[in-house]
Amino acid sequence: MPLASDSPQPASAGSTRAETMQPKLSVAIITLNEEENLARTLASVRFADEVVVVDSGSTDRTLEIARDYGARVVFEPWKGFAQQKNSAIEKCSGTWVLSLDADEELTPELQREIAALLKGNPSADAYLLRRRNLFLGRWIRYGGYYPDPKLRLFRRHSANFAPPARFTERPVHETMAFEGRLETLEHDLVHHAYPTIESYIEHMDRYSTLGAQIILDKGKTGKSLFAFFYNIFLIPSFTFIWNFFFRGGFLDGREGLLLHLYHSTYTSWKYSKAWQIARKR
Repeated sequence: MPLASDSPQPASAGSTRAETMQPKLSVAIITLNEEENLARTLASVRFADEVVVVDSGSTDRTLEIARDYGARVVFEPWKGFAQQKNSAIEKCSGTWVLSLDADEELTPELQREIAALLKGNPSADAYLLRRRNLFLGRWIRYGGYYPDPKLRLFRRHSANFAPPARFTERPVHETMAFEGRLETLEHDLVHHAYPTIESYIEHMDRYSTLGAQIILDKGKTGKSLFAFFYNIFLIPSFTFIWNFFFRGGFLDGREGLLLHLYHSTYTSWKYSKAWQIARKR
């Protein structure tokens, strides 16, 4: 058997390029009529090597904006939040994937932090991003809305939005599953969630319908009079009191008051809708 040489062997040109090449970053976004948001989002990820947009049938300027920014656009019928996001992730070719919603943007500080991170040898397999949620243009800092960490940056194939068997699939507020080491980045992702009251009410109506289905699946429909009163009135009231007073939501001023009032209303709506569906059955 030949003996291994003690002297270092010269690396091939190909291996040298592979070792010194910066890991490629792909950005995955799903869209449906996001012309008001998408340009802002894409402008904040210009430093990425690839942007993949999976659209489910936009009728506004969403596709035009995406192509103007050099994104690769793919049309796919809507399959649900987790499945649609997974599809966008699967189409990415980068070593690292940044999964964003169309109404989110990276602050300049976060852009620089991610670029610097990927130039080196990242110690983790996935990273949580601190998220600033905006309501009527105001950063909501209290009441449980910040830092709102979200797992968005990860090595490709190490994470996805398809929960493993020990989790139950949820129709909304999908959970990301991953394997490996998790760390948190220092700077913020900005979520332009609800620029108007009308936009919040529209989301509240749609998401409370999805939330009602979760309640039905768990069998918490408030069959007794007490359970009905507890779900429709007491839970929303306690939610408001806890978040607005005990968690400091009042420090966010008028916007904080409105947001926590509407959120407690959303809680009441989803239980009411679940009760209404069960009643019809």
